[in-house]
Amino acid sequence: MAIRQKTEMTIRLSGRGTSHARSEITVDGLTVVIDEPAARGGTNEGPSPTVTAYSALIGCTNVIGHKCANKLGFDIGNLSFEMEVDFDRRGVLLMEEVDVPFTAIRLTVTADGPATPAELEQVAQETEKYCPISKLYERSGTRLTVNWRKA
Repeated sequence: MAIRQKTEMTIRLSGRGTSHARSEITVDGLTVVIDEPAARGGTNEGPSPTVTAYSALIGCTNVIGHKCANKLGFDIGNLSFEMEVDFDRRGVLLMEEVDVPFTAIRLTVTADGPATPAELEQVAQETEKYCPISKLYERSGTRLTVNWRKA
């Protein structure tokens, strides 16, 4: 008998600030450290909050991309990523409120599997429909460009 997955759920996290720059977040029995670089008074024991936020797009694209490829019956192999983020830092510098801090994200996804360029385009279209992190950025006003290509 197949297990029916929940369509909605509540995810619980806890966290604590161990300094003005370093936070420890616990979720699902794992502890994640978010920190600032030493140049900004942190201990550099983890990525900054903003880097953590846009790094999630790579992780989500990887997971959802593979799910979509599997559903379509395509072998995309492993994926590698290159990303550029245009970041309006006026908000974090306390200069003024910024409605869209990440003005643009350009993500290149490279697949090393045997899937054809046409198949990768189908995977890209499906991934765009289902990746919650890409939807988060797009709906916030970030100009998101994701290009898929073969290695």
